[in-house]
Amino acid sequence: QVQLVESGGGLVQAGGSLRLSCAASGRTFSTYAMGWFRQAPGKEREFVAGISWSSGGTIYANSVKGRFTISRDNTKNTVYLQMNSLRPEDTAVYYCAARQGLVVTTTTQYNYWGQGTQVTVSS
Repeated sequence: QVQLVESGGGLVQAGGSLRLSCAASGRTFSTYAMGWFRQAPGKEREFVAGISWSSGGTIYANSVKGRFTISRDNTKNTVYLQMNSLRPEDTAVYYCAARQGLVVTTTTQYNYWGQGTQVTVSS
């Protein structure tokens, strides 16, 4: 069982940066692949970035590639999402998620979810 708590969201101007954190409970955090997803009003939840349990593999949505960086610190049971060059279209609630096995991009294959943190980018 894994419990996830996101933090770090807020209001930022276009072009600015934010770093989201996701703190996980559970002794086996280091065995889970982690993902960041986001959901804007009226839209479906979408994949943003994912990282393997060992940090050896990362994947990104095309819309954030080159601007966002996912990382994790297994000693702190925490995964991060560094977001640079933010755009108004990045505005959404951001969720972290965990699953055992390989990192994937599909929402339904993640078993554990945080409550989300709001990111608002003003133009």
